[in-house]
Amino acid sequence: MREDTDPVRIERCGVVEYEQAWQRQRDLATARVAGTGPDTVLLLEHPPVYTAGKRTRPADRPNDGTPVVDVDRGGRITWHGPGQLVGYPIVKLATPVDLVAYIRLLEHILVSACGDLGLATIRVAGRSGVWLPADGGRPDRKVAAIGVRVARNVTVHGFALNCDPDLTWFDRIVPCGITDAGVTSLSIELGRRVTVDDVVGVVEHRLRQGFDGTLDTHLPEEREPAPPPASGVDWRLDPLLAGPAGR
Repeated sequence: MREDTDPVRIERCGVVEYEQAWQRQRDLATARVAGTGPDTVLLLEHPPVYTAGKRTRPADRPNDGTPVVDVDRGGRITWHGPGQLVGYPIVKLATPVDLVAYIRLLEHILVSACGDLGLATIRVAGRSGVWLPADGGRPDRKVAAIGVRVARNVTVHGFALNCDPDLTWFDRIVPCGITDAGVTSLSIELGRRVTVDDVVGVVEHRLRQGFDGTLDTHLPEEREPAPPPASGVDWRLDPLLAGPAGR
């Protein structure tokens, strides 16, 4: 998958403003293309921010004038903020580049990490990321989102894993442009508070395995999207998805 066989460098960065982290990614990518820097993964949290990928539509955006940062990744709009572990791998992929395989690797890493934490997750056909299947009147719901860009074989942007964020931030947008599914968190699904600090070491371990080619867990087969929820059900108003108060 990667051009280099040296172990990736992983930096735990704490809380970083989005624009600052984006510039850090660009600097690392420039060095990686030039051969003067190693493959690196940034693990961090952001203050609350909406970011819009290249396929974002006007109807996806907040309707209350909330600012949005437009970025050059694939996909549509999403939210980042406290309680969410964000990972930005800046790695050089081997030629020929297989972008789908790279996204599947990120899914495999995150599915494995969720399993380590006690949560079985799935993949949904045609929808990147890591999911929980529909159950008990709740639709398919995403616990981790993925949006990447590759230029000159080097990746930027990455993934966001919901640990214990305030999910009401997603009420103002159409997350990833998907209207018939929801968002969730590790804390909601496991019935206990699971913080970024609880998760970061597990994800770092699985990232190292994934990028070193030693990941030995099973990647679930893709399932078809579940039918939309029944008329009158709005997942974004479900109090079970509200997240911790006071965030």
